[in-house]
Amino acid sequence: MSQYGDLLQLPLRHAGKVRELYDVEVDGVARILMVATDNISAYDHVLSTPIPGKGEILTALSLWWFTQLADLVDNHVVSTEVPEAVAGRATVVEALDMVDVECVARGYLTGSGWMEYQESRTVCGIPLPEGLRDGDKLPEPIFTPAIKAPLGEHDENVDFATIARLHGEALAAQLRDLTLAIYARAERIAAERGIILADTKFEFGHRADGTLVLADEVLTPDSSRFWDAALWQPGESLPSFDKQYVRDWLTKESGWDKASDAPPPPLPDDVVAATHARYAEALKRLAG
Repeated sequence: MSQYGDLLQLPLRHAGKVRELYDVEVDGVARILMVATDNISAYDHVLSTPIPGKGEILTALSLWWFTQLADLVDNHVVSTEVPEAVAGRATVVEALDMVDVECVARGYLTGSGWMEYQESRTVCGIPLPEGLRDGDKLPEPIFTPAIKAPLGEHDENVDFATIARLHGEALAAQLRDLTLAIYARAERIAAERGIILADTKFEFGHRADGTLVLADEVLTPDSSRFWDAALWQPGESLPSFDKQYVRDWLTKESGWDKASDAPPPPLPDDVVAATHARYAEALKRLAG
């Protein structure tokens, strides 16, 4: 079910949790119109309440980051000239042969990585030192890929050997090296602005000539865990610049049981406003 199909009157290629992809033609070349909606998801549900302006923030931040990374890796953006109905929240991008891997870089131990570490002292098969705590900075950033799951299911964390088996050793190494290079650049840029980039994920695709290209969104609060550096202490995992207000309200105040099959309830206005403010703060602090 698409939000912008009736307005755009274009062939819908795919509707995800947050983005809608439409087939377009630009100067005789097949392209994709990528539209960022105001949807927000939590606990594998797309919530019924949107966050107004979120799509524009995600789009603006991605475009800013693509510029910061342009000398490291090509990106899929062709044009920001889009139909008026989706102005500010859409870009025209290349139609790539996408690599079916979520390329995750972690500089800090938290989230699913922390959960795995407690059991095995590893994250995606990478051994880590004893004694680390939730929120600790890792000795060096690590590549911890995941295989994308169907809509509504968790992505599956896997080790490097699995990616090499599925996609070949050469491409697996290229994905790893590029992911870590981008993370290193982004981590430094964020740190200069008082923000810790704890972890993030990238998606890549191939052009017809085999060039590997950075695609989808990049380094937004939806795909990254940003922390306020002024508040961080070693061994302390912080609320990130994204859905924390939503998650807290759902689990602590709404009465909703996330283990049930029932969809989450609508968000109250104060949670919507606080969530929008956090997304807007991330854009302002990073991109100015």
